[in-house]
Amino acid sequence: MGNDVTKLKELIDATDNIVFFGGAGVSTESGIPDFRSKDGLYNQHDVRFDKYQPEYLLSHSCLVYEPKVYFEFHRQKMDTRNIEPNNAHKYLAALEKMGKLKAVVTQNIDGLHQRAGSSVVYEIHGSALRNYCMHCGKEFPSDFIFENQDPIPMCSCGGIVRPDITLYEEGLPDDQVSGAISSISRAEMLIIGGTSLSVYPAASFVDYFRGKYLVVINESEISVRPAENTLIIKERIGKLFTELAKLQGIFL
Repeated sequence: MGNDVTKLKELIDATDNIVFFGGAGVSTESGIPDFRSKDGLYNQHDVRFDKYQPEYLLSHSCLVYEPKVYFEFHRQKMDTRNIEPNNAHKYLAALEKMGKLKAVVTQNIDGLHQRAGSSVVYEIHGSALRNYCMHCGKEFPSDFIFENQDPIPMCSCGGIVRPDITLYEEGLPDDQVSGAISSISRAEMLIIGGTSLSVYPAASFVDYFRGKYLVVINESEISVRPAENTLIIKERIGKLFTELAKLQGIFL
């Protein structure tokens, strides 16, 4: 990994306009399971949910037609309130403070980038730390759904209070999408990390990159359109960024 770390440091030193595009693999080292790996959320057996397809449990249809099932699954599997950022999140926050990282585009809904200190974060799948009423739009704190004793959390207006996340069958939030695409299209370097680029339409965002340096960090291989200078590193992103921070003299 030594040569890869040194090369990545050289590329980072060469630019001040970096955008990071990340997925579930960024947060697995904090203890949050991904979706499709052998230990991922979709492969965890639970007698309460085994009769349902995993995608259905995270769908708009489940929320609307079987809300008790949806909220039981959400409370059991999507609570990230007490999860701490790992060195991948912390390194990206440090890179922003150095003036090099201009934005984080994340498919994750855990809020760990902000908790680590990143200020420009486009959450294209929303956040499980925000909730709102489906009827009147009133906003509720992150604890509301998880600590509510009712099977279906309700607003005083009679509407269902749901998490502000993008479910299957729903469109991505326009403001987050436009910010993400704008940042990626202007970036000189795009770092893709912890994602297989298999979830669309989010994965298509990388097609807007027209910059000079493309870096891909993932434990498994993914297919990307090469840029002028492309560096592909097969490694856990937290481990890689820990070594990179040491090389750069950054304390995480």
